[in-house]
Amino acid sequence: MSQVKRKASADGGKTTNGGSKTKKIKTTPTKTKPPARVTAFSTKLERSEPSTDDTFEGFDAEDSKDMEASSAREEGSADDGGVALKQASTQNVPKGPAKGIPSSTSSKESHAKQKVLVQERKAAKPNADIILRSKKLWERLRRKSHVPLAERKVLVAELFEIVTGRVKDFVLKHDAVRVVQTAIKYANLDQRKAIAGELKGEFRQLAESRYAKFLIGKLLVHGDAEIRDLIIPEFYGHVRRMIKHPEASWILDDVYRGIATPQQKAIILREWYGAEFALFNVGEQSKITATLSDVLAAAPEKRAPIKRSLQDLINQLVQKKMTAFTMLHDAMLQYFLNVKPGGEEATEFLELLKGDEEGDLLKNLAFTKSGSRVVCLALAYGSAKDRKQILRTYKDTVSTLAYDVYGHLVLLTAYEVIDDTVLTAKSIFPELLGKDESTQQENILSATGDLNGRIALLYLPARRAKWLLPDGDMAVLKEIDGIRESTSKKEPATRRLELLSTLSPTLLQAIETRAPALVQTSFGCQFIAEVLLGSVGDKAKALEAVADAVDGDPSAEGHVSNSAGAGKMLKVLAHGGRFSATTKKVEVVDPPLGFHDTLYARIKKHLVGWATGPSSFVVVSLLEAEGFSHREEILSRLKKHRKALRAAAVADEAEGQVSRVERSGKEGKEGKEGREGKEGKEGKEGKEGKEGMKGGKASRRKKTKGEKGDEGVGNRGAQLLLEMMGQSRTA
Repeated sequence: MSQVKRKASADGGKTTNGGSKTKKIKTTPTKTKPPARVTAFSTKLERSEPSTDDTFEGFDAEDSKDMEASSAREEGSADDGGVALKQASTQNVPKGPAKGIPSSTSSKESHAKQKVLVQERKAAKPNADIILRSKKLWERLRRKSHVPLAERKVLVAELFEIVTGRVKDFVLKHDAVRVVQTAIKYANLDQRKAIAGELKGEFRQLAESRYAKFLIGKLLVHGDAEIRDLIIPEFYGHVRRMIKHPEASWILDDVYRGIATPQQKAIILREWYGAEFALFNVGEQSKITATLSDVLAAAPEKRAPIKRSLQDLINQLVQKKMTAFTMLHDAMLQYFLNVKPGGEEATEFLELLKGDEEGDLLKNLAFTKSGSRVVCLALAYGSAKDRKQILRTYKDTVSTLAYDVYGHLVLLTAYEVIDDTVLTAKSIFPELLGKDESTQQENILSATGDLNGRIALLYLPARRAKWLLPDGDMAVLKEIDGIRESTSKKEPATRRLELLSTLSPTLLQAIETRAPALVQTSFGCQFIAEVLLGSVGDKAKALEAVADAVDGDPSAEGHVSNSAGAGKMLKVLAHGGRFSATTKKVEVVDPPLGFHDTLYARIKKHLVGWATGPSSFVVVSLLEAEGFSHREEILSRLKKHRKALRAAAVADEAEGQVSRVERSGKEGKEGKEGREGKEGKEGKEGKEGKEGMKGGKASRRKKTKGEKGDEGVGNRGAQLLLEMMGQSRTA
């Protein structure tokens, strides 16, 4: 057929009449016989039909004629062989039995047979019956909310009857190991210890199993120190192999990060320093350390092989993209702390950090304690080019870093060491705050309520306030200060001011538009105070917004004057600066805020209410503020309400005494409560010690910080206002 087609195509390309006109020559398709494989198939089919055997009852003569007519139609319709050839080439066997030939098995029967075969194969395996029963129990137990407690106890008891003594047969099967995990989940401590005892000596093998590794996690999470000390020592001597294993590495790092004791962590980490630390393990009986500097000091002649072994294992894990392990980050920190700054080893280590094209290494490092310190040291020791490349790696990750307990330290280090403040501002602030105004305000409002999220925003205005930074952050930043003296050129104060100039407008705008929402929380009030005191730029609109937010009757329910955080914020802003513990006075910011006059314009209508309420110290701060022009006016107005001030102070004091009596009475005996109620203040002060011995220890205990304020803020503020007017509280 292919020859006929080629001939027809060649003839169709001829021209007549000298080539002026083309005329296609029609060709009559030649009928050809079906391909050999079709004929062979037909012959094979015909040979399989013993038509001469009278005992065969498969089909009759009429059926044979129908089949021959059907074959003739197929051959006659395939004039060019295309359709018939295509069908023949895609079918090696008939789709179904020929007409009149009974099918030996249907599709449904075939599937049923296959299912039976599968069940027979499963039944032939060891412990097939008990595994099947245990899986049915597990299917019921795993739906905790659907199983009553009494029924669950019965099912767990039956499950332990099956599992006990056969744990090793279950744990390496992907389905049966889940049964053991469920048994551990609902077992008591003795039962868990029994399972751990059966698996003793097999935990390293289980850690390398794709499914059994989760069993180790269940035992460690639900077990006690005895089970922990049974499992972890089996990993000793195999750490270098396990940390590179695709399955065991994860369970080993989980154990290292959250389960192991400091001594066990030290033993595990020491194996990174060489084979001898795995072969000659000192065990947990003696006090050992994994600090590399101490190890090198004890054996200075082994410095080169130890560091080489550590470096090789670090490189292997980095090349395998296994960079999320806390153990790896601890090892990298130990290595970086013991290389000479600016030396060949330090340069190679920085190149290792930057060499990851996807940036997974640096991103994973930033979210662990040791890893974030490694990144901070890399920023501090690196060149301007290194810092730029490291900072670029955290693109689209800045917001996540800011909210992380360790990641925010990377941002603070960038503030402190990168001289190119334009690069720092463009790389951090747009992602941290957002690009449009509404998004910025929402992000700031969200960050102010988060202990970690607010640090990146308030670090520049508040500097290194103790209430803002954890102790660990302060130690790392002091270390960075010593390094940047030789690696950074710009003065720290200049760098901070340049960054603050970029950040301040956005923060002030957020206060201007969201002041009513911010003053409702203590964190929001603290944010307002620190930004207004520490930022640069025009603060007038923000100050007006804060003053408007506290306007109104302070005696009204829900007014911000009833909030301790708002009262402290207004007190600080009225003073115009922070109180210095060194100089014992308020250090006024430059230029002065002048908030005292703005605030007085809002509260003068309800001055007496503020002076006798919970936030009476706000009025005291106005009288003490430098440059306040309405001091005499306030004193004059308060003198007319001296009785109200005295009554507020006495009432607050009595209220505080009653609350102390009630608390002491509840913690003591009922008789003590009655006697204290009758004896009042004198009886309480004179007899509290004796009656406390009868009534309880709480009456004799030392006052806590919160109890010292039982008199209330209003009481102390009213007393000071009376003294300022030349009157004592007892006069």
